[in-house]
Parts: sequence; structure tokens; C-alpha cells
Amino acid sequence: MTLSILVAHDQQRVIGVNNQLPWHLPNDLKHVKSLTTGNTLVMGRATFDSIGKPLPNRKNVVLTRNKSFKHEGVDVIHSMDEIMSLPGHVFIFGGQSLFEEMIDKVDDMYITVIEDKYNGDTFFPPYTFKNWEIESSVKGELDDKNTIPHTFLHLIRKETS
Repeated sequence: MTLSILVAHDQQRVIGVNNQLPWHLPNDLKHVKSLTTGNTLVMGRATFDSIGKPLPNRKNVVLTRNKSFKHEGVDVIHSMDEIMSLPGHVFIFGGQSLFEEMIDKVDDMYITVIEDKYNGDTFFPPYTFKNWEIESSVKGELDDKNTIPHTFLHLIRKETS
């Protein structure tokens, strides 16, 4: 199993406001699709609610304490331990509390850094490059639909000796 975080955050680590993304960036949505198609996404229930439906061509797993939560096309789990037994490439997809819980357990992180500042009420946990090696850093292309400067980072956890 490979365990990754997949997130977009601004320069202040904002990831959301009122259970929505504060920006519109089609390039990032394409990036998410290319990384996760054929793999597994794990998200909290509020994150799932913000999307509104399972994302196609991947396994959608919702972590919730609500034992009666059900949704067509979604696998439901009720504990962090269950994440660790999921097969294949598993992407932690949000929100804040799931990122906080999993950041010390993942192998790598795919981060879209939004090169701007937004108001928000949910944040990605602090991290430093002392624990992470930059595998790749690619500037996002700007056009009439993608007007916010952004960078796609792939960070790999440094080996601890």
C-alpha cells in the first residue's frame, strides 16, 4: 500500500471556506483526476458532502463516526485503522482533521500550492521541508480559465535514521 496526501492550499495553508474550495482552478481538478483515477480516495464526510457525489473511476471511501451514513458508490469506514488496511494507492483527500491525523503516517504528499492568500476556515497542518524531499515542483500553466498562479509539488518523506 502507498499512502499519499492530496491537497491544494494557499500561502497560509487555507484549504477551504464554508465547506467549499475558495478558488476555482480547473488545472488542479485535472491534476487530481490524473493522479487518482483507478486508485482510492479517503475523505471525511464533510469533504464528501462538499463534492456531493462519488468521483468516477476510483474507489471513494468516506470516514465518518455516523454509523448510519450510507451513499451509493461510496465505501464507509468508521476508524483511522481501517485506512491502513485499504489496498493499492490510497490518497487522503481531506479535510482538515483527516490531514492532521494522517500527515505523520503518509509516504508522500501531492500539494497544489495556490500562490495567493484567501480567507478560510479550514487549514492544512503545518509542515517543514526538513521532513520532506521535493521530488518534483512544476509551475501550473496559466490561461483564461486558470488565472491563479499555482505550483504542483510532490514531496516524499525523508528517511529518518
